[in-house]
Amino acid sequence: MDAIELLLTRQSTPRLIAPAPDASQLKIILDAAIRVPDHGALAPWEFIIATDQGLNTLADIFVEAAKASGADEDFVNKAKGMPMRAPMVITVVAKTQQHPKVPVLEQQIAAGCATMAMQQAAFALGIGAVWRTGDFAFDANVNAALGLEPHDQIVGFLYVGMPAVVAPQKPQKDGSQYVRYL
Repeated sequence: MDAIELLLTRQSTPRLIAPAPDASQLKIILDAAIRVPDHGALAPWEFIIATDQGLNTLADIFVEAAKASGADEDFVNKAKGMPMRAPMVITVVAKTQQHPKVPVLEQQIAAGCATMAMQQAAFALGIGAVWRTGDFAFDANVNAALGLEPHDQIVGFLYVGMPAVVAPQKPQKDGSQYVRYL
């Protein structure tokens, strides 16, 4: 797949099944992540990978956070199943720092770009992925359970696996509809 085809056809794959990417595929996905724009070469990201028992650990973290927030039993049960939607979940964290030339927002955007690059790399490899956020991305209890610092920000949970179904290609949109010239 060439780069333009990837950019014009990439789409999320919300229904995922085993297997997770193998070691060589995961290396490509992670290497793509760290090639994104990174002003100041700060590498403002961390990738926390959950597979197998790690998915159960992530589920326990979500359940405890849901309980701590006062969620009802239905949501607590839903939280337990969230990580099981894929054989691999990569939690992408913006590990920001104070810098005189690189604002925190720019560092968070770089981590977001890393997430997108991972999803694109997975797509190019024929692997499905979907980027999710939700309340747990902004939950202090989840941050603490993952060993994150208070200023760290989860930018997303990238669910990765093989597509469960062949999704029809979404129609191409016209980007010029979102343009305004000065």
